[in-house]
Amino acid sequence: MNALEEGKILKIFTYPAPILKKIAEPVTQFDDELEELCQNMLHTMYHAPGIGLAAPQVGVGQRIFVMDIDYDREEIIQADGEAEYKYENLVPRIIINPKFENQEGEILYEEGCLSVPGVYEQVKRAEKLTLHYQDVKGEKQSLDAEGLLSVCLQHENDHLDGIVFIERLSMIKKNLLMKKFLKTKKK
Repeated sequence: MNALEEGKILKIFTYPAPILKKIAEPVTQFDDELEELCQNMLHTMYHAPGIGLAAPQVGVGQRIFVMDIDYDREEIIQADGEAEYKYENLVPRIIINPKFENQEGEILYEEGCLSVPGVYEQVKRAEKLTLHYQDVKGEKQSLDAEGLLSVCLQHENDHLDGIVFIERLSMIKKNLLMKKFLKTKKK
């Protein structure tokens, strides 16, 4: 699976789209259709560009997200002025039906979101955790995570629970950011 060359770019829904508020359903069918969705999600994430993308963000109400916190993206301007991108160090992850345990510590991290473009804010998360999930074939996996990996896993999992990261902020900060975001979205 090459997520850069293969796949189609899916529409990313932005806040306050109703799909972003729905709790996603567990995946029960592990088939070619699921693999194609995951491939398209990775393709969309890399080209957005982002480090994570959850199924609800592309209009699919299933407990799936993809991520890659390790890749590098370099912009190369061609002679005709067109931009081309060079990607390196791809470490794509496909997470299905995630469950967290052993959450410990606290980390404050500046987060952004493809569904709330242009908004970046400090969010408090668990610093370390253990993740249990299924891969695209339905095989059970587990992963110990800390730092950015832990933050990204929690951010994407929030999407599966109908939570956008700005909802983790204080009411005052959330309202201020939402007014600003919705104002720029209308333009």
